[in-house]
Amino acid sequence: MASDRTLALAEQLISRRSVTPADAGCLQIIASRLEAIGFACEFMNRGEVSNLWARRGDGQPLLCLAGHTDVVPSGPLEQWHSDPFQPVQKGGLLYGRGAADMKSSLAAFVTAAEAFVAARPAHQGSLAFLLTSDEEGDAIDGTVVVTDTLRQRGVWIDYCIVGEPTATRRLGDMIKNGRRGSLSAKLTVKGIQGHIAYPHLARNPIHLAAPAIAELAATRWDEGNEFFPPTTWQVSNIHAGTGAANVIPGSIVIDGNFRFGTASTPERLQAGLCELLDRHGLHYDIVWTLAARPFLTGRGALIDAALLAIRAETGCDAELSTTGGTSDGRFIAEICPQVLEIGPVNASIHQVNECIEAAALPQLAAIYRRLLEALLPASGQDLARHSRSEPS
Repeated sequence: MASDRTLALAEQLISRRSVTPADAGCLQIIASRLEAIGFACEFMNRGEVSNLWARRGDGQPLLCLAGHTDVVPSGPLEQWHSDPFQPVQKGGLLYGRGAADMKSSLAAFVTAAEAFVAARPAHQGSLAFLLTSDEEGDAIDGTVVVTDTLRQRGVWIDYCIVGEPTATRRLGDMIKNGRRGSLSAKLTVKGIQGHIAYPHLARNPIHLAAPAIAELAATRWDEGNEFFPPTTWQVSNIHAGTGAANVIPGSIVIDGNFRFGTASTPERLQAGLCELLDRHGLHYDIVWTLAARPFLTGRGALIDAALLAIRAETGCDAELSTTGGTSDGRFIAEICPQVLEIGPVNASIHQVNECIEAAALPQLAAIYRRLLEALLPASGQDLARHSRSEPS
């Protein structure tokens, strides 16, 4: 049964200790399955990171299934019910690191592709896989390496499905049609170091920065829009002082981050933050890091097909959402106008005893197969073959 194949492959992948950036052989397992059904597989590894680009067909539209084989560390082993890298089924749940994020999705991708190709070996368009072992880490040598290479080759993707865990309570209740951007700032506010008993001879940067920090946190940067909430600014770390209790520090370093949607741009946020600091009369330096630009997929062929596929397999009317952190969809969106994230329930991701409902695996594979069928039509050859195979 297809459900057994999906579950068996998920268990095989979970048993590989692919803690980021290690792949631990997961991509080779997948590549072997794909080559058997006519995919041309190309590894684009860099450093310690493994990347796979696999494609079947050379026409348009090009539909890509994207994801990652790497997982986060297991955490305290004594808090797990079982070895995190020995998949265990208990009470209808499949336990193991990566069960939800996102080895079950990878298994469902593969078995959906196998079933689709068996039914439509001469399908129109092209089907591709873009997989990496660098999503949970720095994401420097992973998906972005493949998308940059594809861009240089003039390869553009029409539709992309990322297998990130997106459901909240049950499979199909939520999918992501975009993600917020992430803009970080390492802000150094400068003062004058001095003896704490002689404050008139020093300038305390903590005191100077405090009103500006409060205003940054209270500022309404934009109003958001239909798909994105208003932009937020959050401080994550503050460092100051020499360690001595009687020394006014000479500087304070503040780590902050904007999470923003399409109502703002990085340039506008940078200018607004600097204007605020200037108004407070601060002497400062800033190092900016743009980790992700926001991306958004509006109503169109991909969303319509996804909503229909999910409703047919689960009965859910999926909610479109842009909540959560960043994903590799941000890189793929640079060469693909329609990107969706569709995957299992995310309640246990990155936790001890990560798990997924075992019964959700065949459902997820069925959703993916329906999407392939909707977006990569059967050819005349497939239709004729199907007609000949039907009993007269």
